[in-house]
Amino acid sequence: MATIARRTRLVAGIALAATAALVLTSCAADTASGDGAGGGSEPGADAATATSIEDFGSFEDLEAAAKAEGQLNVIALPRDWANYGEILDLFTETYPEITINEQSPDISSAEEITAAETNEGLDTAPDVFDLGLAVALSSTDQFAPYQVQTWDEIPDALKEPSGLFVGDYGGYMSIGYDSSKFDEPGSLDDLLGADYKGAVAINGDPTQAGAAFAAVGLAAVQSDGTLDDFQPGIDFFGELQKAGNFLKVDVTPATITSGETPVVFDWDYLNAAAGADNPDWKVAVLDGTGYAGYYNQAINKDAPNPAAARLWQEFLYSDDVQNLWLKGGARPARMEAMTEAGTIDADLAAALPEVPEETVVPTEEQSTNAGTLLGEKWAAAVQ
Repeated sequence: MATIARRTRLVAGIALAATAALVLTSCAADTASGDGAGGGSEPGADAATATSIEDFGSFEDLEAAAKAEGQLNVIALPRDWANYGEILDLFTETYPEITINEQSPDISSAEEITAAETNEGLDTAPDVFDLGLAVALSSTDQFAPYQVQTWDEIPDALKEPSGLFVGDYGGYMSIGYDSSKFDEPGSLDDLLGADYKGAVAINGDPTQAGAAFAAVGLAAVQSDGTLDDFQPGIDFFGELQKAGNFLKVDVTPATITSGETPVVFDWDYLNAAAGADNPDWKVAVLDGTGYAGYYNQAINKDAPNPAAARLWQEFLYSDDVQNLWLKGGARPARMEAMTEAGTIDADLAAALPEVPEETVVPTEEQSTNAGTLLGEKWAAAVQ
């Protein structure tokens, strides 16, 4: 258990680093009190306005309402991302009365919001979102507040106070590499060498995708920069491009397995999962300052299946699913509370990779400023 406790403190470190980002959102919504479950509606309230299980009357009432809807529209959930395939299948097994419609699994966080806006009022609109922090912070007017039954076990630093969005699973930005072709990179400078010609990729466009945004953030703090200025990170990728080492291919498990993207900046749990089909695939978290982040759950305020959306949230924050994210190599939001309660999968927790002691996560202001800077500078830097 000593190993588990040490790794739990690493998760707590991510949460503490994220505190400033979420504190700044407290004035973004005052539709719920944030001091426990619920926003004060009477039992039996319309599902679209329910802010807690109490608004349905009971968990069984929520289940009944969701089964009556019979559908759940999820978006941007690749089955090979943080073990989402097993999570989706478990929901279907648990609730066979509810059909999951898996839409556009490979789109970015920003494109999720666009899909909600484009399909507003249609039964094809997404019910729920899974978003990087920068997009979540800038899209709160698209969300409906909801606090799950396990709300009190989610660190305050990982949740917007009213429940507009809530951290779900997280990790550290890392570099995955094919060890049959490359030595383990010890620094960013290693990636600028001739050995890495046309080999280094990131997971998406940093102006749109959370993982790619974090790759630039890691490059910034690893280049003697800070989260107040992503320019050193942009400059690094500009140098990588000039060296002919930056590979402009959107990373997927297939590109890793085939060798098309042999060196990849991505979250540690995604890079670790890529090794399932390539025994030579290794994962490095660079020494020095580490960059960590959580993805976030949110409910579409215009969800066509509002009860199913809320049941999905309850499902995700259950012990079973938190452990399934852990099985996927990610650090679940309730990990500390589950460790204390003895409900965490101890073997999976002990298998998490080592991470830097110093960790940073951008605040809301830093994320906003970085997003603006990337919009202005990124394309020119890597053209």
